[in-house]
Amino acid sequence: MSRTARVERITKETKVLVEIDLDGTGKADIETGVGFYDHMLNQIARHGGFDLTVHTVGDLEIDAHHTMEDTALALGAAFDQALGDKAGIRRYGSATVPMDEVLVRAAVDLSGRPYVVHDEPALAPYIGPVYPTSMTRHIWESFGQAARVTLHVDVLRAARPGGNPDAHHVVEAQFKAVSRALREATSIDPRSAGAIPSTKGAL
Repeated sequence: MSRTARVERITKETKVLVEIDLDGTGKADIETGVGFYDHMLNQIARHGGFDLTVHTVGDLEIDAHHTMEDTALALGAAFDQALGDKAGIRRYGSATVPMDEVLVRAAVDLSGRPYVVHDEPALAPYIGPVYPTSMTRHIWESFGQAARVTLHVDVLRAARPGGNPDAHHVVEAQFKAVSRALREATSIDPRSAGAIPSTKGAL
């Protein structure tokens, strides 16, 4: 069974192409025009074990908001499409990821019910020249809505002696944790005999 998807999202603000293979090896071809966002999407491919292509052309002359939001929506839609009826998957996944002084926990339920809880400390307003840190929450909200998943992302620790939290570490640890949680949740459970993991019989 092929668990792949191709999603194109075209608006007056952006043009997005996402291709995904849930059973890949972590290969990535990412280009959004927002360097740090590209770096984060590469984490999803590498740590999720997904083959992922993301090509986005957006109105960066305004700001990065539409580019990042629409990419997250298309990525979520691709996950949802690739999962199909979700027969045989584990459904739930979680990961706790350290990155130096930062510790992040992510938990996901491929429930068909979009709900996102996100908790992070106050961060510097930008990482690099064009990644607004206020967008990280919105990325998870947009992804969760389109993927139809329940997602909790909690920054458990971000203390850095004598200074403010390192925004790069805080955000990157989130992407790595979510990727690892998705890897577990989307994987096939050999004990399930191909059943849909719900007493309702549908997700």
